[in-house]
Amino acid sequence: MGVPLVDLSGWFDGTRRAEVAARVDAALRESGFLLITGHGVPDELRERTRSLSREFFALPAAGKQPYAVRTGGRGWLPPDEQATGRADGAMAPADLKETLAFGSDDPAGGDPFFFRPNVFPAEVPGLEGAVTEYLRRMRALSDELLTIFAVALGEPQTRFTRHTGKASYAFNVNHYPPLRQVGPAAAGQFRIGEHTDFGTVTILDRQHGVGGLQVRGAGGEWEDAPFDPAAFTVNIGDLMARWTSDRWRSTPHRVLPPDASAPDEDLVSLIFFYNTDHDARIVSLDGRYPEVGGGQYLRAKLDAISIG
Repeated sequence: MGVPLVDLSGWFDGTRRAEVAARVDAALRESGFLLITGHGVPDELRERTRSLSREFFALPAAGKQPYAVRTGGRGWLPPDEQATGRADGAMAPADLKETLAFGSDDPAGGDPFFFRPNVFPAEVPGLEGAVTEYLRRMRALSDELLTIFAVALGEPQTRFTRHTGKASYAFNVNHYPPLRQVGPAAAGQFRIGEHTDFGTVTILDRQHGVGGLQVRGAGGEWEDAPFDPAAFTVNIGDLMARWTSDRWRSTPHRVLPPDASAPDEDLVSLIFFYNTDHDARIVSLDGRYPEVGGGQYLRAKLDAISIG
């Protein structure tokens, strides 16, 4: 299968827009995943956001507990809060992770579930500035990717972004603790269980590890996702696959459990999930799927992965 690398600089400077769009189209048809460079997001911001998040995760459990929330909330999702492998109705153990969750907070978005105030732990005073800037950058990059998607399909450039003027989004900072801390995984347990993403596009800034990201090919085989420290990993979610009448793949993926060969491996991933306006009506390009509400679709998926 392979996960291709696409340099977006030719899109941003206007010299190779058609070429970049064609390469993105090919990647999403074959893999559903791609790596992108030339995205314009400073390495310093990525590193600062990760480092400050680690300061929070290093707090004792009692220090994190005041920020504990359920799926969809803003704050700390403790271990045993989510089982991502249950998204499609299967039974799966809890994910071996903890999460700092942020997201869309503009009350004008219109739905209090998807638009609620972000919570920034007082113990890490620099985190608010870093996360706020990271969210601004991710939203702009997501809209740029949706514009590339429209061009790749031969559609008007605003084909997708006209539905994201008040888009909901989520930003999960996932901490995958080391084996020495969590112990061996239970049967069928992963750092994140097998799933597809739910929305339009996901932008992932990950760290390389033995217990890292795997992507499932069309034939069912699992492959380690390639890693480039300068690149973001990008994939589409179920809603975008539905929107494009399955021209593009919403590809199953998972994050492996900690491995005995790397008992001290301690990883932090920055994951931005972009959706649509909560009241957007999504109609597939060829009418293959019935119309669905963007927010309605997403809420059902989030409910499925929440434990309890």
